[in-house]
Amino acid sequence: MTDQIEKLKRTIEPLRQEIINHKVYSAIKDINDLKVFMQYHVYAVWDFMSLLKTLQNNLTCTSVPWFPKGSADTRFLINEIVAGEESDLDLNGVRKSHFEMYLDAMKQCGADTAKIERFTDVLKKTSDFKSAHFTSETAKEARDFVDFTFKVIQTGKDYLQSAIFTFGREDLIPSMFISIINEMQENFPEDISIFKYYIERHIEVDGDHHSHLALQMTANLCSDNEQFWKEAEEAVIQSLKQRIELWNGVYRQLKVRPTP
Repeated sequence: MTDQIEKLKRTIEPLRQEIINHKVYSAIKDINDLKVFMQYHVYAVWDFMSLLKTLQNNLTCTSVPWFPKGSADTRFLINEIVAGEESDLDLNGVRKSHFEMYLDAMKQCGADTAKIERFTDVLKKTSDFKSAHFTSETAKEARDFVDFTFKVIQTGKDYLQSAIFTFGREDLIPSMFISIINEMQENFPEDISIFKYYIERHIEVDGDHHSHLALQMTANLCSDNEQFWKEAEEAVIQSLKQRIELWNGVYRQLKVRPTP
């Protein structure tokens, strides 16, 4: 299984590098540019949580009466990740999901949260994605990103869901972007301290501990089934392409934004 993981990593490496070196990062010059970035990225933060909870529902027993379900090792892996993502500590030591933390960061810096909040509100009431996207005027690239994630969710295949969670949803944050955020935080500490904390927390938890757990989970689910690994590879490639197109959408928006 380790060989399969390494093979998949080699296959997707060119796409990973394309994301790491995407021109969107160098286009973020000030807080107003960062706001645009966040208004797109928040959709990815939200549907990451949906993907996570789908895995928990599929891999553990979340109904009553309770019965043991699947491998206890896999149950442990997904529950460990859920605890950290759904109820982490924010900058003030308050328990919050990473999505709620991200909304706080948007509000602190003045980014518009109306669209994502309208989207989740309509979806909660109707379960109709088309209506939620239309009502909230979701940008096409963000809409396509979310729709792809839910297409994988709807397959009901936990090994595909785990694969895009592990490889396709890994936020590859280049050092250049971190430097930009650090510089902004020095100049505007009251505007992006929450976002800086979110990024640092993301690197610390998601990029290290959770990534190792997710790798093991995907290895467990694909096991030695060649067809599963083949399907997983195809899904991860499409997921990374969706992330590139999401960043393309941010970049195009930044290029047409009026210079202050």
